[in-house]
Order: sequence, then structure tokens, then C-alpha cells
Amino acid sequence: MEEKPIVYEYEIDVQAVHIDANGHVNNVVYVQWIQEAATAHWSAAATPEQQESTAWVVLRHEVDYLKSAFEGDRLVARTWVGEDKGVRYERHVEIVRPADETVLARARSKWCAVDPASMRPRRVDKAIRAQFVEPV
Repeated sequence: MEEKPIVYEYEIDVQAVHIDANGHVNNVVYVQWIQEAATAHWSAAATPEQQESTAWVVLRHEVDYLKSAFEGDRLVARTWVGEDKGVRYERHVEIVRPADETVLARARSKWCAVDPASMRPRRVDKAIRAQFVEPV
């Protein structure tokens, strides 16, 4: 069965603390927003039982920085899931300035599902995936 990822939007207000010596948002802040968007999506979509039985750790972030963001900008991180393979899950994020629909950054991350008590990897079951996709 084919499926379509459900896109989640995480709103961001660029503050002075996000700005680096070059006068724009620091690259490390984008990574923080990528993680915050993923966590917010998990919290919004997963059931309480799923949240209790599954935790996530990042294995890898790949980020393409395309345009700069500045203090006062209002941004949106749009995130969705990609492929899942056993304990590994792919997630995509685009950070966009909605005022002009400019994509400022694109990221692809690899996450690993773990048992929160033991921190050992665990498989991502179909019930979890169903919270993040819809049939086409």
C-alpha cells in the first residue's frame, strides 16, 4: 500500500539569541530547530502509550543551508517522516520563511528508536508509522 507522509509545521520566531557574529542565524541553531520540530511532531502525533514505550536518538543530520534568517523573522519548520528500516527512521525538515515562501534550510536526519528504560534499539512497528503517514 502506498502512503503519503503527514507534514507537521513547527513555528519559530527568530530572537537575538539566535544571531551570530555574522548578523544572521547561526548554523547550530538550525540543528536545534530541526530537533525541536522532530520532537514536537512526535509529541503531537504519537499516542501516550507510544511515547512511553519509545524514545529517539539522532544518528545523523545532513543540513543544506540555503539562505540566511535574521532577527525578527517568523519561520516554519515543516517536517515529515521518510523511510523506516528496522530501528532506523528517516526524517526530513525544511525551514521556510512563510512571508515569501523562501526555503532557508533543508535537512535529512536518521533517528534510532530505543526502549526508554534500557536505551537499547527497538523496531519501529506499523502502529507507530501509521501515526505519521496516510494511505494514498
